Amino acid sequence: MSYSETFLGGISVVIPEISETEIKKFDTNGLSILDYYLEYTNYSTLHNPFRKFPYYTACNIKGDLFKDIKRDTLFSGKGDTWSKDDRIPLDEQFGSELYGADKSDFDKGHLTKREDVQWGESEKVAQKAAESTFFFTNAIPQVDRLNRGVWRSIENYILHQEVVKKNVSITMFTGPVFLENDPDFVTEVQEKVVKLPYLFWKVIYYLREEKLHRTGFLVSQKRLLEKRRIVQPDMRGDEEMMESLFMSFKEAETYQVRVDFIESIGCLKFQEALEVFIDNTAEQLILSGIDIRSDALNDWTT
Repeated sequence: MSYSETFLGGISVVIPEISETEIKKFDTNGLSILDYYLEYTNYSTLHNPFRKFPYYTACNIKGDLFKDIKRDTLFSGKGDTWSKDDRIPLDEQFGSELYGADKSDFDKGHLTKREDVQWGESEKVAQKAAESTFFFTNAIPQVDRLNRGVWRSIENYILHQEVVKKNVSITMFTGPVFLENDPDFVTEVQEKVVKLPYLFWKVIYYLREEKLHRTGFLVSQKRLLEKRRIVQPDMRGDEEMMESLFMSFKEAETYQVRVDFIESIGCLKFQEALEVFIDNTAEQLILSGIDIRSDALNDWTT
């Protein structure tokens, strides 16, 4: 089963809407957006053929059916086995030509985390779901300090300390923010310039007292990309605008934000729901192991 809009007790959580500008790109190029909505086990993705990365992924997570399957046992013990999805043109998705290119000092960052969909009535189903996350349509370049650091810590906290430990179900959307001024990768890929997203968001839906709630998170890797010299130096003099997009973030730190802020910078529209976090300023999440000192976050499933 792929992403289900009625996963949370029949309360509908529809997939995010992309902007009219993006939709028109499909029409202009004679493409159907429905062909780029790809269904996998326990999650789905909407792929952006123009940037060759996913717009977002949508997954359902059921804590009481989680299965503990080790990564090195996947694909008959072969471990990570990444591939392109042949349901859409292969040249409209980045694969090893990007992740193996010169100066590609970044990970294949899962948008939908392997463990998030690693659930089902049997281990066989859970393993199939885990293996289905190793498509490039679920990947985006992420510097290791982000992919393996605070971003992973918040993902692990949500999954293991909230969803699995408390046997609850949630719906989660994850994606990049595509900006016209995203920095250019220093290496051309197949003789073309590649713009690398540096802002990533996560929106979580859950039930509290039978009412639908949501909460959002945002992280930046711009300074890490620049420090590693993965991208070209920004010489466009847009520092004031960058500051308005939280370029004052500390490197690879994760921030809790209102979902409507993610909507405004990402040109997306999410399902309406209640939000515990109502401040208009971003709140930094400070993590130490699994301890997250954030009243707003600690309140999201209680």
